[in-house]
Amino acid sequence: MKATLENQTTDNRPTRQEYVAPNVNIVESEDGYVLQAEMPGVSKEGLEITLEGNEITLTGRRNPETATGETLFRERDTADYRRVFELVPAIDTGKISAKIEQGILTVTLPKSERVKPRKITVD
Repeated sequence: MKATLENQTTDNRPTRQEYVAPNVNIVESEDGYVLQAEMPGVSKEGLEITLEGNEITLTGRRNPETATGETLFRERDTADYRRVFELVPAIDTGKISAKIEQGILTVTLPKSERVKPRKITVD
C-alpha cells in the first residue's frame, strides 16, 4: 500500500513524498505490546519514531541503492516507509523502546502499572 504525503517547504511550496506502509505484527502480553514492522534497507540512522498525543509514527528512510550497471528489471520499491498507529491510553509512553535488526523494527509498548493485572492478597 502506497501513500502520498504533502509537506510544506520553507518557501511554502508543497512537496510530495511517497511512502510504503510496512507489514506489521502486533502481539499483546500481560506487560504490554510488541510491534514488529518489516523495513528492509533501513538502518538505525534512517529510522524516525515520533510520539504526538496518542499517535506513534514510524518512518524509515531506505539507504539509496547504487547500481553499477544498467537496471534491466526492478520489482523492489524505492519509496520510504511510514505507518501511524493510535495508542491505547493503557500504554506507558515514557517507557517505549525500539530497536532495528536485519530490517525488522521492534517497538516495545509497555502497559502502565495501573492497568496491569495484579493479585490482591486477602488478610
